[in-house]
Amino acid sequence: MRHTALRDKLEEFYNTYTCKRYVDPDPLLFLYNYPDKKDREVAGFIAASLAYGRVEMIMKTVGQVLDRLGKHPAAFLRRTTKKDLAGMFQGFVYRFAREDHLVGLLWGLRRVMTAFSSLEACFESGLAEEDETIVSGLTFLSDQIRGRAGLGHLLADPKKRSACKRSHLFLRWMVRSDKVDPGGWDRISPARLVVPLDRHMHTAGTILGFTRRRNADLKTALEITQGFRALNPRDPGKYDFCLTRLGIRREMSMETLREIREECQ
Repeated sequence: MRHTALRDKLEEFYNTYTCKRYVDPDPLLFLYNYPDKKDREVAGFIAASLAYGRVEMIMKTVGQVLDRLGKHPAAFLRRTTKKDLAGMFQGFVYRFAREDHLVGLLWGLRRVMTAFSSLEACFESGLAEEDETIVSGLTFLSDQIRGRAGLGHLLADPKKRSACKRSHLFLRWMVRSDKVDPGGWDRISPARLVVPLDRHMHTAGTILGFTRRRNADLKTALEITQGFRALNPRDPGKYDFCLTRLGIRREMSMETLREIREECQ
């Protein structure tokens, strides 16, 4: 496949579909409500952690949780107690997540902010300079948030070689900055991002010939990321938003990507 031709086609696709009119429905919408970076990273981590299941239920559940934390979730968590959180979210259930999972996640975010001042500072503390990607920083941040708490499905463990789709989605939101990704973590290079591997991106990566693997694990995510890095070394996650619209929005189809691939043969 001709890389230059494919990159040009993806750039056209990016310029057409990377705009806020195509965000809804997506939990990314919630991040636009938080101009302060520390509030945005907390809201974003919560939104990404709950981003599984039917999109209508994701949006409803994330909205309910963030509404209870108020306009400044970082400050709210800093001054709250675990008992208060347990009372606030008593009876919470979302698919596989129970109230103890959610309270454990929120308390873990509070613990990290207390120890490191922000999620960003914690992430940077664990980011190895020799790591081509951001996996080392994510592993450290995830360990600090998890602590000894059992968070169920809310937070995947990078050490188990999981693709950690929702965590990498959060990092895309916070590290990249364009018409849809609000950014805020300016000291982390987008070149080190790993694509958030959901079934839509797995299909896209397979169509483009970046992977033949069927398991949606970290190795597959890294293979697809490397495929995009060959096209755009500085920003391999650039096309994630626009390409996943093909699987999310009813009026769009992955057949478009097949046509692009055939044109670039």
